[in-house]
Amino acid sequence: MQFGIFSVGDVTRDPVSGRTPAEQERIKAITEIAVRTEEAGLDVFAIGEHHNPPFIPSSPTTVLGYIAALTSRLILSTSTTLITTNDPVKIAEDYATLQHLADGRVDLMMGRGNTGPVYPWFGQDIRNGIPLAVENYALLHRLWREEVVDWTGTFRTPLQGFTSTPRPLDGVPPFVWHGSIRSPEIAEQAAYYGDGFFANNIFWPKEHFQRLIGLYRDRFEHYGHGSREQAVVGLGGQVHVRPRSQDAVREFRPYFDNHPVMGHGPSLEEYMAETPLTVGSPQEVIDKTLAFRDHFGDYQRQLFVVDGGGMPLPKVLEQIDILGEQIVPVLRKEFAIGRPAGVPDAPVHAHAAGNKRAAAGAHV
Repeated sequence: MQFGIFSVGDVTRDPVSGRTPAEQERIKAITEIAVRTEEAGLDVFAIGEHHNPPFIPSSPTTVLGYIAALTSRLILSTSTTLITTNDPVKIAEDYATLQHLADGRVDLMMGRGNTGPVYPWFGQDIRNGIPLAVENYALLHRLWREEVVDWTGTFRTPLQGFTSTPRPLDGVPPFVWHGSIRSPEIAEQAAYYGDGFFANNIFWPKEHFQRLIGLYRDRFEHYGHGSREQAVVGLGGQVHVRPRSQDAVREFRPYFDNHPVMGHGPSLEEYMAETPLTVGSPQEVIDKTLAFRDHFGDYQRQLFVVDGGGMPLPKVLEQIDILGEQIVPVLRKEFAIGRPAGVPDAPVHAHAAGNKRAAAGAHV
């Protein structure tokens, strides 16, 4: 099972100090967070894609390419690649290039995003969000698997005899997760292709995501990719940890109360009771995260947000250290107990490439 950090890359005023970081400061902070993620012994760092203030990751491949040069083991991912408003040809080229530079340490998460105006900025109509996601990914899937592609669709010009370059490393495309917080169509899409499904269960109650993940598992089996238990699931989460839970709550409360999404509504205590947000001691984080398996079944990837809402970089790095030293080792051990033999490991390039070589050798 993989554990890691994901960020949306917001540039938000710190409600305690009153200070807002500059864009360059926030961009460089993201790279420091990623490096610390590897140093702490975690497996994955993922960054979102946004094209509007107050966010900085408009070019996630640039950020991840820089991080690739600073790390040696960390899996580099997106927490959203906008399949609706990006040209699938450019996605195929950009992420295959990154895959080569990072020696295969790359996967990505397809999503529609949560910013409506991004559609007209890139010449699209938000009312076509689902059809765009379906058509664009169908093309991307072929571009990574076929040397020469002839293609005609609704939303872009046709392709005739087109070859996307560079080709995927070792002939193995980056693993794809389809991320959703609300759309059963995206769970269906993930199941159809046998890809992973990432439920970013930060802001909504577990019952909502149980339905989405249950649908994905059922349809994964329906399409013949394996049993429900063999479907590949990832989960989001958000934590703020201190040795004593009351200190964690005291420190985090102003960031929660002033958060652009979580704040100005239910109290912190009410919010924690209804969502996966955990603010407390290491043991409380362990207990709540272990409960995710009871709700969603055995799964492959757990990512945590630790840097949103203006949280200053030193405190973010402290959170990563606590996760690496006190929380994730326990989670690894506990999640391994009772894990059925048929549940697949988290996807990694080396394993997929080895399987491809073995399959090719079997046909020689």
